[in-house]
Amino acid sequence: MAAGPCGDHGPHWALPLRPPLCLACAVETLGDGSASLVRKKHVLSRLQDALAWQALPVVQLLAPDERVCMHLIGTLFGMLHSVEDSSALNLLVEVLVRLVVELKSEQYLYCILDESQKELCKANTMRSSLPTFSLLGKLADAIPGFAEILVVKHNNLVDHLLMGLTYPNESIKAAVCYLYGKLYSSPAGTERLSGHFEERLCGVFLNTLGCAQTKELQVNCLGLLKELLKSDHFVSILMNNAKTEEETENPDFLEGENPLPLVLKKLLLTRDEMLQAASSHCMAAVLVHSPSRYAPAFIHADVPEFLFECLLCKSEILIWSVYCCLLLLTEERLFFSKCHTVYGIESLVRSLQGVLLLNNVELHKQGLLLFTEILKRQPVEIKLFTNRGVCIEAIDVLMETVNCPVLEVAVEAVKAVAAFLRKDHLSSPPVPYEELQKLLEAVLKRCADLSPPQSSKRHAGDLLFPVSQSHSANRNLGRVPQRQGQFLLNTLESFRNACRLAVEFQGDFMAQENAFTAPNSESKDTLSNFSEFLLRICDSLCIPMVMSYLERAVSPSVTEVFISALSTLFTVVPSMRNKFSKKLASSSFIRLTLELKARFCSVQRYCDYWGDSLWVSRDVLPPLSCDCTSFKNNPVLNHTCSSFLCSLCLNLYSATEKTRTSSQEEQEMSELLQKGLPQLNYTIAESLLLLSETPEPFFLDQSLCSHQHCFVLLLYFAYTFGDRFVPDAELFLAVRNFLLSAQDHGDCPPPHILRAALYLLAVCQDKGKALDVRSLSTIRRILDNLPDLSLVYVHCPLLLKFFLRYPELMGRFGHQVLQLWFSWEDCKQTKVEESDFGSSEQLNSANPLLLILKSNSSILLILLDLVCSSSVEVAWKVLMTLRTFLERNEDVLVCDLLRSRFLQILQQLLVESSSATLQANRNLPVLLSLLFLVQLRSKGIRELDSTDFKLLHQVCNLCGKCRPRDTDLLQPSLNFLYWSLHQTTPCSQQRAVAVLLSNVSLLELLQKVLECTWLWSPPSRPASLSSEDALLCSGWLLVASLLLYQHRYNTEVHQTLSVDLTEVLNTVIFRNKKPILLLVSIMQFLRAVLRQNFSSSLLVIVGQNTAPSAAQPQPSSLQDTALHPLAMQQVFSLVVSLQNLLVHVQLQKDLLLSQAVVACLETLVEYLYVKNQDVALHVASQPWHRFLLFTLLSGGQKSFLQPEVLRLMTLFVRYQSSNIISQKEISQIIQEAAEANIAELPEATSHALHLFLSQIQNSHYHVEPEQSEVIQTLLDRLLGQSTVCVKHQDIVYPLVLMCVAKVPLWGTNVCNRDRKDT
Repeated sequence: MAAGPCGDHGPHWALPLRPPLCLACAVETLGDGSASLVRKKHVLSRLQDALAWQALPVVQLLAPDERVCMHLIGTLFGMLHSVEDSSALNLLVEVLVRLVVELKSEQYLYCILDESQKELCKANTMRSSLPTFSLLGKLADAIPGFAEILVVKHNNLVDHLLMGLTYPNESIKAAVCYLYGKLYSSPAGTERLSGHFEERLCGVFLNTLGCAQTKELQVNCLGLLKELLKSDHFVSILMNNAKTEEETENPDFLEGENPLPLVLKKLLLTRDEMLQAASSHCMAAVLVHSPSRYAPAFIHADVPEFLFECLLCKSEILIWSVYCCLLLLTEERLFFSKCHTVYGIESLVRSLQGVLLLNNVELHKQGLLLFTEILKRQPVEIKLFTNRGVCIEAIDVLMETVNCPVLEVAVEAVKAVAAFLRKDHLSSPPVPYEELQKLLEAVLKRCADLSPPQSSKRHAGDLLFPVSQSHSANRNLGRVPQRQGQFLLNTLESFRNACRLAVEFQGDFMAQENAFTAPNSESKDTLSNFSEFLLRICDSLCIPMVMSYLERAVSPSVTEVFISALSTLFTVVPSMRNKFSKKLASSSFIRLTLELKARFCSVQRYCDYWGDSLWVSRDVLPPLSCDCTSFKNNPVLNHTCSSFLCSLCLNLYSATEKTRTSSQEEQEMSELLQKGLPQLNYTIAESLLLLSETPEPFFLDQSLCSHQHCFVLLLYFAYTFGDRFVPDAELFLAVRNFLLSAQDHGDCPPPHILRAALYLLAVCQDKGKALDVRSLSTIRRILDNLPDLSLVYVHCPLLLKFFLRYPELMGRFGHQVLQLWFSWEDCKQTKVEESDFGSSEQLNSANPLLLILKSNSSILLILLDLVCSSSVEVAWKVLMTLRTFLERNEDVLVCDLLRSRFLQILQQLLVESSSATLQANRNLPVLLSLLFLVQLRSKGIRELDSTDFKLLHQVCNLCGKCRPRDTDLLQPSLNFLYWSLHQTTPCSQQRAVAVLLSNVSLLELLQKVLECTWLWSPPSRPASLSSEDALLCSGWLLVASLLLYQHRYNTEVHQTLSVDLTEVLNTVIFRNKKPILLLVSIMQFLRAVLRQNFSSSLLVIVGQNTAPSAAQPQPSSLQDTALHPLAMQQVFSLVVSLQNLLVHVQLQKDLLLSQAVVACLETLVEYLYVKNQDVALHVASQPWHRFLLFTLLSGGQKSFLQPEVLRLMTLFVRYQSSNIISQKEISQIIQEAAEANIAELPEATSHALHLFLSQIQNSHYHVEPEQSEVIQTLLDRLLGQSTVCVKHQDIVYPLVLMCVAKVPLWGTNVCNRDRKDT
């Protein structure tokens, strides 16, 4: 049977095993009653191997003969009930299951079910049914449809299962539970056996689970329970939830009537972590159906206590299950009222400490989620942290999770921090302020790391888009990851809760400082230090982080929490309230808040939803008299913004009006703001129209007046601190109309409103038209009605200038205004003086009255009158001013004045004009050309000042708004940028490079300009230089300079440029009718990238040899690999092209092109020498070079003392090209140089000669001693003649390019720095 072919049955019954097995003999052996059990077990083992590894031959032998199959199955089934050996029984079950599975015929399955039914019916004892139950369980596990067949067509077997479950043998019970689990895992089984479970199985099963002793039975029972708990119906039956209200209130009844929680709690008490995990998992499966219905039973059974104890284990599965179960229990208030959280919080914190050591992100998140829910839902009256040590450990856990590199974990951690910062959680003295500081700082820094840096020093008000750009803003919002916005929101909530915590602790004497501080010692762990930290971290981290976010998206929820936190900060450190308010006002937060109110809190016309943001557009301003309260959007945000603006304005009032602060005036202002701000939800443009609105003739609209007065106050405080967010001319006109309307209707504004209006008129006067007679008369009548002019006076140079500008006002109020000016001179606030009162620098000088005196000498009479009539102190100040005016030298350089004026014009144009308006402005090109001419008048290298950098910034912005076709604008602008880079000191040069590279729009424009090189068609005459070609020259040269200086100063790059290397090389190689100057510019760029070995953070090289592609050819040789991204063929083509260009130079006498070609050839050979010395030496030794030298020497000069000839000679000497230049020719050059007059040689020739002689000294060429002396003498003469040693002569920048103004421009030589710096 086992060792060879069977003679009785033939070879076709042999199975391909080693040794072979005769299947027929195996069947006979199993049916032979006289065969020993050992022999049968051997046969079963061989059959098991055959079915496992050679199932197909077995099926092919058995399947054709149904009789043989039935006989074999019957034999195996019969042995199943006659063999008592456990290992043999396992083999029988395994073989029988595999055989039925492989035969794939239901009749054999029915045969087994029929035999099983018979066997169970005739079994003398239930113990003999164990093999049958085991077989059925294995079949249900192996065959997907077996469970459905059993419950549908052999449902009488279920009765035997129930009997087995009551039999006092845990092996039988385990087998029955396993089979029950398989039956209830199928939909058909669940449906058919639903009544069976409810009527007969439920009680027996719960008793079996509660009394189980062996692990096998416990595991199988829990498996069945898991399947049952998937159905809400079975859960309801198991939990016996149909109880009266009185029974629900009785804990004893719950424990007696709900055995499942007690049984599962019993399993929690075992030391088996697998059983504990399964038990907690089943609890969670129950609770997930309805925590409110089922949680009380578990809580009354004290299950949470044991769940918390299980958290101290090491099993990740158990911890996860417990976390899920506890998380569901937190939805029931009874969980907290019975103090289970107080008992288990220490275990939870310790568990989180251990979990963080594991590499399981989901476990981290689930634990933090549970911790957050407990912190949020814990009742205020029940203190969670009764032990300060546990509180410190909780802070450490939060700190570690906040710094977790996985963002999802950090998000959950920040939520937990926000819930943790509650007074009842931290009220146990002493409060750990230092730990809280570290935690908050970690949260804010982590959030700041996720946010990109703020693009520039933009004010807060510049971060919001105009209403007309709402759709663009919506698109930008989609670019912000939603998770990052949620992280920011949670971070701000944490910070706001910390601020509220500090305010709440101000009323708790025990929380003021550490109660355990030693006497006469200072503690840092105090509330005051914590409060100052909150203010400091808000300024350094929180505000910049939110501003960076608002550059890309505006979310109402984020801004509401942010503004609310700022409002709370006013009361966190009362002594710093005014200073903090000033900084917020100077950072345009008034404008920001108004924009938020206008966008999210205005009357709803139509809305576009996009993510979390709501963009509102208004096309018609509603009547002020209508009640729009019910139509307001975001009432919480509106209330928050209004409260913030009210507090901010009152703080600014007390900070700026210290000398005359009136409690009555402050009270009136507070009532006005509280009443009017919630309804002031208009855009800036609408508010200006509102300011000019005139009420009905016979009805004084108090609502209109309230809104107008509120808006005037807001503008006043904003402008006082430099936030000039309204066009001056429009504001000037609106305020003038406001005063006219008030006077016409007999409404005299209160002094604080009139003071604000006059100040706004003064600061906007320069941009507005002069006041007419009617306006001046109105202002005069209003001021005449005041008891004292000091009630409306503001110590501001522009207000002084305003009163002294108009004879009508100066004659009536000039004396009083100047009197107040000199009286307040010592009392003015430093911060107010530093504000941006005007665009002219003279108005911010020590005594701005000097400039006014220069333009209006009649003021001298008033000053002289003040000397006579004022106090001694005021008179002395007047005299000092007059003396300074008479002695002052006001001569200023013309260039500086012009630059300042240009800066103002450019700023105005860029602010007030769109891209289309700028392109249509015909004066702007002339302005830019003149600006460049002014720059050219500066002699030599000079340091750039602030005006230069502002101009640089404005010109960059202007270029960014242009298109490549706008050559008349771009040409002088690029010239200006190039000149600013080259004609300055290294320090200024570094800053200038940073300014240019930080302007993304400029770099995008340069990218488009470079691409136009291959897109624009060549001109009909290659020699001519069109305006487009001139722009291309400027673009290539500017990019080359940026590459050079970015590499030199390692400047940060915000936007990369991409260039097709193949196009660049082809342009130089084939020239394609390109103008000479454009070729020179492209070669200059090529030199720059060669010097950097094609590796620059600013430049991305694309093309045939650089772009990754599966289809591109691999380098054809090792040389191509070494020279990447260049190829040998490109190198040789480029060298030949450069040689041809030099020949062309000889014919055209173009010095500019010759210098560029030789410099490019030098740089190329240097690059080759770095990459592959053999290739470099090979290129330098090409015989064509000698022919090239002969061609150059055969020209008109026929002299070696030509710059291009000397530089080529130097190149060949440097790379030992003895076949190109011989010792004889070297001697001729030395002799010719010795006979020449060195002083008369051109600078380029002298420099080239110096390089050549220095190279001869340092090379291997043999020279005679006399020649060595001649060389040294020549070098000494050349060094003595040259004042500045320049190693390489650069190209001439094309300044003679197309200019609209036709102003003649001139060129100059721009020299490189030492090559070692590059």
